[in-house]
Amino acid sequence: MTWIGVLIALAGALGYALGAALQQYEAVSEGASLKLMRRPRWWIGGAIGFTGACLHAVALSFAPLVAVQPISVATLVFAVPLAAFMYGRKPYKAEIFGSIAVAVGLLWLMMLVPHHDVVPRLSDGAALGFIGVITLIALATQVAASRVHGPARAMLLSVGAGVVTASVSTFVRVVGGGLEGDLGRLLHWFTLAVPVLLVFAVVLLQRSYAVGYFGIAYAGVQVIDPITSVMAGALLLGEPLPTSPATAIPALFAAALTIAGTITLGRLAPDHSKPAPVAATAESRPLTAASDLA
Repeated sequence: MTWIGVLIALAGALGYALGAALQQYEAVSEGASLKLMRRPRWWIGGAIGFTGACLHAVALSFAPLVAVQPISVATLVFAVPLAAFMYGRKPYKAEIFGSIAVAVGLLWLMMLVPHHDVVPRLSDGAALGFIGVITLIALATQVAASRVHGPARAMLLSVGAGVVTASVSTFVRVVGGGLEGDLGRLLHWFTLAVPVLLVFAVVLLQRSYAVGYFGIAYAGVQVIDPITSVMAGALLLGEPLPTSPATAIPALFAAALTIAGTITLGRLAPDHSKPAPVAATAESRPLTAASDLA
């Protein structure tokens, strides 16, 4: 059953990547405002992304968080080139290498987590405490982001979006994985929490996309979401974590690779929804050597 969940998660992740690229293009153009509601391409991206999210939810009903969440990371190597295509340019080498580094590093890190299917159980008190912690983190990142600009702002906003997205995945895992054939278990406030948290996740995602640094915003969400989900799975749902000392060194290398890739993406200049004037072409290039251009 775990492999079925993984395959479904892969299909959903690819849809989510395409939807994210479409929505980011519109968010840069209009900002994270209600004006996006008038943009057909934003709605198309939302529909594609929602389909991907639904497939992700189905996957969580077949497999544990530690198996499903890392799958979405692999789409980073597709999402960044898709976003570049939206702006009518080829991906920069720095974008490609940074995306691959983040994806490989995080996938490597997640592979060190043992994949054992455990029926998820979550008490009301633990659930409320989890939501409280997620809310505090999201608020803190929003306040901190209001005081900075550029890639730092995109990263902070993506951290807030990532933890809220992880909370959605956690509750979906609890609801879907805990059914065990009894649909009556859907009649619980956990089920209502999913769409509410999802709305907040979408809003925070658009705010991170609107900054213009799609690579770092998408990478930030893809890193924070699975890490937070795995921690929630281990601390709240009883899903196992690696305990062997032999996994410590590989985990450090994987984390270093992920961080290096994120820093590489953070050095890129923001994209713009319209071609930049000739005098400002330097701003549309990555903050790396000219040889990095593909």
